[in-house]
Amino acid sequence: MAESGTAVFTNPDDYRAGIGDASMDLVFTDQGEFKGHLTRLKLDNFHIFRSHENIPRIAYISLAPNRTFVSFPLTSSAHVWNGVEIQLGDIALHSPGERGHQWTKGTSHWGLISLPSAQLAYYCKTLAELVLAEQPVAQILRPQPSIAVQLRRLHSRACTIAEKKPELFARGEAARAVEQEFIQALVNCLSTAVGDNRPVTRHVEIMKRFEEMLRADFGKQPNTFEICAEIGVPERTLRKCCVKFLGLSPSRYILLRRLNLVRAQLRRAGPAIGTVAEVAFRYHFSELGSFAADYRTLFGETPSETLRKASANYTGVA
Repeated sequence: MAESGTAVFTNPDDYRAGIGDASMDLVFTDQGEFKGHLTRLKLDNFHIFRSHENIPRIAYISLAPNRTFVSFPLTSSAHVWNGVEIQLGDIALHSPGERGHQWTKGTSHWGLISLPSAQLAYYCKTLAELVLAEQPVAQILRPQPSIAVQLRRLHSRACTIAEKKPELFARGEAARAVEQEFIQALVNCLSTAVGDNRPVTRHVEIMKRFEEMLRADFGKQPNTFEICAEIGVPERTLRKCCVKFLGLSPSRYILLRRLNLVRAQLRRAGPAIGTVAEVAFRYHFSELGSFAADYRTLFGETPSETLRKASANYTGVA
């Protein structure tokens, strides 16, 4: 049974939940009110997403372990996956269960396709004598231009139908036809691709350990020196990886991440949230003046304004 839908999100929590096939932690890196337009189409085996986001951000993404994902930009605004910039015309063939950082430098418009890993491997072998070897990190590939354009057009057509005439997919033959077209287009892309500009596996592992440490014990907020000692890398190496993967130094990323966590907490409102000061202390901001200034610079409003808006919209309904 096909499922489809389209929505505009201003709440990042709702946007993340809408993607479904992947968990995503968002850190916004520039001022602006988030707006994400997400279209999704779930056929029997194929899951198709189209997204437009209006402000730059860093996402730490965890993909489902039993599916293979292919992502690609839909406009010339490229994004960076695990330190490798993906341009219009490129596709990223992700490993099942892969985790990594996706960094956008401005507005972004991207597509995502997923299907069971065994199914993609079967069709690649059957239709093109192509053996897909499982890789520890994504492969960034460049198909022949005409074939890449064909994939984007097919993706655009399917998403447009999902937005404007979703009832068409209730017919089983229409859904099956779209699946078959996508299978052929994907196999064509993979069998004609040149290059393999993949991330550096060692650097990917360093950044995974970095993220895991930031999440491991939130009662303690380690500094960069402590993080480097814990994950066993020189500070210079961690800084190099962060600049490549995130566009930021480790300390700047940690600060922005904490500010985003505070904002997410304040926007949830409700009687259990507490005061601005209580939330700030919870995320290890001890200097409230500096915290408020950093918060306003990043989000364009004070923390108390965020809480006041959220409280005005709070209904108390779970």
